[in-house]
Amino acid sequence: MGLALSHGALAQDTVKIGSVLSVTGPSSFLGEPEDKTLKLYVDKINAAGGIAGKKIELVIYDDGGDANKARTFATRLIEDDEVIAMVGGTTTGSTMAMIPVFEDAKVPFISLAGAIEVIDPVRKFVFKTPHTDKMACEKIFEDLKKRNLTKIGMISGTDGFGASMRAQCVKVAPNYGMQILIDENYGPRDSDMTAQLTKIKNTAGVQAVVNPGFGQGPAIVTRNYAQLGMTSIPFYQSHGVASKSFIDLAGPAAEGVRLPAAALLVGDKLPESDPQKKVVTEYRQAYEGATKQPVSTFGGHAYDGLFILVEAMKRANSTDPQKIRDEIEKTKGFVGTGGIVNMSATDHLGLDLSAFRMLEIKGGDWNLVASGS
Repeated sequence: MGLALSHGALAQDTVKIGSVLSVTGPSSFLGEPEDKTLKLYVDKINAAGGIAGKKIELVIYDDGGDANKARTFATRLIEDDEVIAMVGGTTTGSTMAMIPVFEDAKVPFISLAGAIEVIDPVRKFVFKTPHTDKMACEKIFEDLKKRNLTKIGMISGTDGFGASMRAQCVKVAPNYGMQILIDENYGPRDSDMTAQLTKIKNTAGVQAVVNPGFGQGPAIVTRNYAQLGMTSIPFYQSHGVASKSFIDLAGPAAEGVRLPAAALLVGDKLPESDPQKKVVTEYRQAYEGATKQPVSTFGGHAYDGLFILVEAMKRANSTDPQKIRDEIEKTKGFVGTGGIVNMSATDHLGLDLSAFRMLEIKGGDWNLVASGS
């Protein structure tokens, strides 16, 4: 019963929120901006007086991209740190490993991972902020359809996100009249994908190529794509590479690549009337000012997760995890970096396809694709 007592102990001056992130290791380009964002905004919230007079104590563990470590840290957050909520879970693999811990403890867990399996099927205490891989497939196929391109090749990473997105693309392809003519993959440690891309290049009729994946893989695929002289075939990445580090790693080969991503990357190019403009502009200025690094959508997911939680805690006016969970689920009209969030008992993400913008990399920067082009 110790947990229940400490959870309800309103007299305490601090409230503990937990986080397990991949700050180091192969997914550090995701986890590092998440870590910096959470620390930056918890400091801001505390400087402004906290939540209902309580300061947030943020407890962060670095799983280094290891799902087994993530699960161990999740257990520590519950049993030793006695957190009332968790914002974290950088990757799909680490998130899926931690879900049972938070579900069993009945503590809300807002994940920062991409795959749809995090919230489908709906689990009572699990939510997430990034757009799903299924939505990425749908946004890409929507764009391909507009361009009258229906015969595609796919090359996917075998990591949790890459494999999940590949499966989702295969599933929704018929809804958009897409034919997948060839379906290749690569491992997370592969350093050359020329063989797989050569097969795609030699497959008659391929009109476009889609690369579900995250980490270094998609940058290598993009470079190999250019080396093989395939750039006349439209090439799509996913929101799994929506950070400047992808453009830097891929170099000039990234030119012309399209991908669905959050408005955050093109905040300066949004019209003044866009409801997200203020939020994404302010987050970008705060993050870049504090870290001297370019903003990424991954840090944005952490911003959204933290503030969805903070708003829910204010509405609940309680540190009871069950009451906080109920209020997270009632989130409506929350304007975040990823879109406008409307959650429900059957939707623990709360974003629709309009939250995704189709971007094209031009001159080493993100650009909004004009509708119809």
